[in-house]
Amino acid sequence: MLYFSLQGIRWEQVWQLISRANPVYLGALGSLVTAGLILRGLRWRVLLQARGEVSFAIAFWATCVGYFGNNFLPARAGELARTVVISSRAGLSNAYVLTTAVMERMADAIALVVISAVALWTLPAPPHWLGKASKPFGIAALCGLVGIGILPQLERFGPMAVAQLPLSPKHRETLLRLVGHVFEGLRSFHDASRLLKFLALTIVIWCIDATGTVVGAKALGVVIPLPVAFLLVAGLGLGSALPSTPGYVGIYQFVAVTVLTPFGFTHTVAIAYILFAQAVSYIVIGIWGSIGLITCRRTAARSAS
Repeated sequence: MLYFSLQGIRWEQVWQLISRANPVYLGALGSLVTAGLILRGLRWRVLLQARGEVSFAIAFWATCVGYFGNNFLPARAGELARTVVISSRAGLSNAYVLTTAVMERMADAIALVVISAVALWTLPAPPHWLGKASKPFGIAALCGLVGIGILPQLERFGPMAVAQLPLSPKHRETLLRLVGHVFEGLRSFHDASRLLKFLALTIVIWCIDATGTVVGAKALGVVIPLPVAFLLVAGLGLGSALPSTPGYVGIYQFVAVTVLTPFGFTHTVAIAYILFAQAVSYIVIGIWGSIGLITCRRTAARSAS
């Protein structure tokens, strides 16, 4: 994907666009990335608090650590990193925390499918691959949504299934606890007030991401209309679910080129924008993620002493 995306790029023009970035819009983009992290921390906290009190600071720093890990580690290892942070500092089980993190990603997939469907319907000449990619993601997200609604109703069958497994009593007890924590995570969506808060924050988060796309383009002297920005955000979000190198290098470039060029943007401008946006995101998330790691280590050291 990276090889395909970089064909015919005028690198001197890329450098000119990035080196002349407007500092005001650059600062605004960094603020929007930070706001996105804050809101994602708040949204995750909504789910986590179904089990117990979790402070905003813990949820925020764990979110920063998770996104920092996803940018620099393979296989989305940041999800495990933020799970460990929450479990160690809030006293929640790893299974419960990881289940809420997976459901959060599932909800994002549903939101991105809806965004892409609306954008594909309203915009002329959209990329065909995005429409095709949205279908399996939409099916998977719908299955996940059905599972969230139905599986907690089948909780009583969990112990019966575990009892049939050829396990020692100790391992069977451990597995029963694990299954119980997973069901608790699934039930975190079954409160109407909590669900409404989660959905409201999800809408605001993706609107901020789309606004950040417009602002980031403005910093380079490029105009990306808001509907195209939503389409690009949906493409990047769906593309990030695919197996890739750390930081989604290659996938992001492919998405930017294939989404933007049908609307009159050159390959060079598309690559300049996505490299600039990724760099700002890496720096901002890197700063907050590093602070989060330091904060968590200091807290762990104080607890140990």
